[in-house]
Amino acid sequence: MKTKTKPTFASAAIHGGKGKPDQYGAHTSPIYQTSTFVFKDVESGAKAFQHEEGGASHIYSRIGNPTVEELERAICALETYYVDEPEAYTGMAFGSGMAAISTGIISLAKEGHIIAQNDLYGCTSQFLKEEAPGMGMSVSFVDTSDVFLVELELKKHPETKLIYLESVANPTLKISDIRAIAQLAENHGALLMVDNTFATPYHIQPLELGAHVVVHSTTKYLGGHGSIVGGALVARKELLEEKGTFLYRKNLGGIAGPMDAWLTTNGIKTLPLRMKQHNENAMEIARWLENHPKVDHVFYPGLDSHPQHKLASSVMRNGFGGMISFELTGGYQAGVSLMNKVELCTLAVSLGSVDTLIQHPASMTHAVVDEEIKKAAGITEGLVRLSVGIEGVEDIITDLEQAL
Repeated sequence: MKTKTKPTFASAAIHGGKGKPDQYGAHTSPIYQTSTFVFKDVESGAKAFQHEEGGASHIYSRIGNPTVEELERAICALETYYVDEPEAYTGMAFGSGMAAISTGIISLAKEGHIIAQNDLYGCTSQFLKEEAPGMGMSVSFVDTSDVFLVELELKKHPETKLIYLESVANPTLKISDIRAIAQLAENHGALLMVDNTFATPYHIQPLELGAHVVVHSTTKYLGGHGSIVGGALVARKELLEEKGTFLYRKNLGGIAGPMDAWLTTNGIKTLPLRMKQHNENAMEIARWLENHPKVDHVFYPGLDSHPQHKLASSVMRNGFGGMISFELTGGYQAGVSLMNKVELCTLAVSLGSVDTLIQHPASMTHAVVDEEIKKAAGITEGLVRLSVGIEGVEDIITDLEQAL
């Protein structure tokens, strides 16, 4: 009798979301593009609303939808690939990354303190700085790449309910020691929530390192083609039930739509292939930029010059990702000149698409971030963020060369 072996990560990306076979034998799962579901009788409907056995499986697409649930299984399969008891975890899909982030934070940290990384995605930072206090949460920002500072902040705020950070920081590409911070969180009765958008589960798995919740903007690498907007959470089901996260999503209305969910599930199937090429291209471009006379400094975890290169090497699998930030010697004007001259690279915000995107954080994605937080995080006027695509690497370098 053959023993069942665990599929590879690449196979899990393709098959991890599959549920029951389609009743008509469709190879690609259909899109359940419906707002509501029909009950066979009153009893079935009543049991569904009471969450009783024998009730209808679906009620209304704001609560749950088969297409959305396939996406949730697919993301969960990848983020729990290396954890013990993966069956204890569940995924939740949202209509945007910020819907996932805000719903997660509100449910996990209500009426408590949050310790947040000081270099975060601009809208996350803005939500924590401007919206969270009005919802009964207090927030302090620290450099989470320094574990000692996190520990000090926990001692200053014993009421801390949540520590929030990014596995690879946006846009500085700092790396935080998730394992050490997760242990600190456990010791202080707090939860650790990690945004894994930059790294993806192909490179880092925060749950394996001890994080309690992982969050994504699926708009980026998981979708992979710049055609959808979405978000996701993965955590132990019992934690999300205890904290009421499912209820918050239902009542705040943040669930993903069926079409975006279907497109994202299809994107996930090619994630390992795409990330391999993103990584190979980024490594070569980072080395090239490091030797360019008009570039003052390059921030890429794969370079020996990166301050957390040793940590990145110990926690990142399969390379160091497709994101690069670099500081130009000419500051703001040099950045403007570069972005106005690129031809192959696209001047646009967002990231993780198959094509190369370039942008200026200080004036674009992080313009909404508090000036003091930006300064402390090192988000300067001359910083450029490059989301390296999967084009021919020589073509990307040629374009950057002529633009510089």
